[in-house]
Amino acid sequence: MRPPYMRIPYTDVLASPTIFPKTATTLSGAIEALQKFFQVPLEKGSPSTVVLSGAGISVASGLADYRGPNGTYRVNKTYRPIYYNEFLQSHEARKRYWARSFLGWTTLLKGKPNAAHYAVKHLGDLGLVQSVVTQNVDSFHPKAHPHLPTIELHGYLRSCVCTSCHEELPRDTFQDALARLNPTWAAFLQEILASGALDTENPEERRAKGLRTNPDGDVDLPGAPYTTFRYPACPRCLLTPPVVADGSTAKVEVDADGAWDPTSTAGILKPAVTMFGENIRPSIKLAADHAIENAGSLLVLGTSLATYSAWRLAKKAKDRGIPIAMINLGGVRGEDAFFADLDPSQEGGQGVRIELSLDELLPALVEQLRQSSSIKATHEKYDHSVEEHGASVFKDMMS
Repeated sequence: MRPPYMRIPYTDVLASPTIFPKTATTLSGAIEALQKFFQVPLEKGSPSTVVLSGAGISVASGLADYRGPNGTYRVNKTYRPIYYNEFLQSHEARKRYWARSFLGWTTLLKGKPNAAHYAVKHLGDLGLVQSVVTQNVDSFHPKAHPHLPTIELHGYLRSCVCTSCHEELPRDTFQDALARLNPTWAAFLQEILASGALDTENPEERRAKGLRTNPDGDVDLPGAPYTTFRYPACPRCLLTPPVVADGSTAKVEVDADGAWDPTSTAGILKPAVTMFGENIRPSIKLAADHAIENAGSLLVLGTSLATYSAWRLAKKAKDRGIPIAMINLGGVRGEDAFFADLDPSQEGGQGVRIELSLDELLPALVEQLRQSSSIKATHEKYDHSVEEHGASVFKDMMS
């Protein structure tokens, strides 16, 4: 009998991990195991490592994750992201989505890559990481390491995209249009900014102020009148309505203020992310597959792999027989299978499973690797401080 499929999104708590090697429970032990992990491809002359990251790597940047101790699915049992078909078919669902996203965008805009993102950059500088595949839509990876290739598996929040003509619109431009169309909401946003509700990441403090921010960048505001919210039409489709499959011209109408009119049949803007129920773009899927197929090893950072699009990449790496290291606070989907055939005496070269904070572990690892005679650094000094690195580019928000 086929086992039941995981609920999407999967919200249950995953089983606690078994640490490999056993010495990797401490910071020094974890660093030693990861040094062995990185040395094996070098000694064999294999290609360098590919990183597969998730929401956990951005927690230190002030964003919540999904399934961590204070993750959205743990503290908000009723939370569910919007599904692609729901967004396309329901004007009311879009109003709710864009109202929440309008408030949440400010938090993402102020966020910055953290020490773990920059440590990934430095691992690339050392020649140990060749590329990154991320599930995150916050753009922290490409901001932290613009010269280390990043495949954004689930898209990005920094732009909107038209569901009809597929033209992209910068999220900042869209945010300005939302503020113009919704002056009451814009005034409310300024009030909550002034109150400091969006300055704290303490969930209790946020709840006390009636706010909650999710990993995909939106704000949950219980009781808010989402039905009053308005959003613009695609500028390109408004100017030149697209031709639909039957050869007729689609209808794109706006009200007197420029808000999308529900009598329209096209011109709907969505975040440039892959929503639940939406297929990943074929070119992105192919690029991610190609990255794994050409990797010497896989380093999994801050993800439970509960989303199939990420889990299948780790499974592909396992099927290829390359070493896998996983660093995540909490369990990982089906992780026992990834480490079932490890030699009990191996010290990290075959695989690693660690449950430590990424923003503490990765910078310490980089400093240790710099001192290793087998690693040739390309820079004399690495700075892991977040404050000295600017961050203003972001990708989309999903819920």
